[in-house]
Amino acid sequence: MVDPRREALRILADCLGTSVGDVLSWQELPVRPSDAAAFERLIQRRAAGEPLAYVTGLAGFRRLTLHSDRRALIPRPETEGLVDLVLQRCPGGTVADIGTGSGCIALALADEGRFRLVVALDRSRESLNLARENAGLTSLKVALIRGDLTSAFGACSLDAVVSNPPYLAQGEYDSLDPSVRDWEPAPALVSGEDGLSATSRLLEDAFRVVRGGGWIALEVDSNRAGETARRALASGWETADIHNDLYGRERYLLARRSNEL
Repeated sequence: MVDPRREALRILADCLGTSVGDVLSWQELPVRPSDAAAFERLIQRRAAGEPLAYVTGLAGFRRLTLHSDRRALIPRPETEGLVDLVLQRCPGGTVADIGTGSGCIALALADEGRFRLVVALDRSRESLNLARENAGLTSLKVALIRGDLTSAFGACSLDAVVSNPPYLAQGEYDSLDPSVRDWEPAPALVSGEDGLSATSRLLEDAFRVVRGGGWIALEVDSNRAGETARRALASGWETADIHNDLYGRERYLLARRSNEL
């Protein structure tokens, strides 16, 4: 639920280059005319329905604070659980984040894991530029590649593939809340008439590039989690388990490739 006062404080703190706690603790708030004008512009943008993360240009993801704008989806708390699953099963080696968007997953893995190489891949030049900016902001090392799915990788070259692919059907996208539908990039949300086009392609494509004993970890639509697991097994993955997100919804697919290649 939106808390207008809290959001206004967040916007003001960002305008002043400080924290909400500092704003609340100041008895007399030193505000320059330029800061007041910037605050008014940002408040007007938020009042028009633009998401808070785009208004402030910042989004938190696990231990990171990242740039956020309309070039990519806003990082969400649910996606943080996907990082946990990868770190638990594959804390090292080479991992690729497919459809990296803002770079949040790849950068969190680089921050918290012990990987030899983290690759952030996206087919959108604009999204990849945002991920590059966030890599510079965090000083974390990731390899940034423009491409489609896992076509840039050789056979059995990765220990894990992780992705938050688009997983909404067209009809579901059309009925989304305007705060999402009218602002966040549609290609990062819509995946064909059944919502499974990108996921199905990725399950098949990633099977080629993941080493024996390696993993694929995907965020999925909770209404299609079971069907996603079935398709994973049909694509050759040895196991396909569904895990719940922090709200108790079936949200993640974790599939393992057999050691026998």
